[in-house]
Amino acid sequence: MITVLYEQSQTHCATARAAGEDLWIGTHELETATGWSMKPQGLCRLDVCVPVPASQAEDYVAGDAVNAAAFWRRMGNPVVHDGAREVWVLGTSASHRGVSLQSLEAPDFALPDLGGVTHTLSEHRGKKVLLATWASW
Repeated sequence: MITVLYEQSQTHCATARAAGEDLWIGTHELETATGWSMKPQGLCRLDVCVPVPASQAEDYVAGDAVNAAAFWRRMGNPVVHDGAREVWVLGTSASHRGVSLQSLEAPDFALPDLGGVTHTLSEHRGKKVLLATWASW
């Protein structure tokens, strides 16, 4: 059995098999693990589809199985596995994570400075803030 880690989920895929750097997963298990499904236009999730290159179709699809690792690499996303090829991580590209991080906003909090004056994060909204922490232990 192969375990697939994707975003914050962990899925055990009973029919998945590893072949070198390829991870073949049944279409139903792939959709359960990642939300991506095989359609006539390619591997799709919501309104995004990654077409299967016609000249390399056998590298991506075999019957009811999809080479998830090949598709992930085609999308520019990282794919890693353990030495036994029993746990695979289908990652998100750095550029996609960067776009996501631009819209995140930290919750407000208050901390005293070395002089005992309390400052809040909201005082600095719209500015870049570096928070350095240190502990003696």
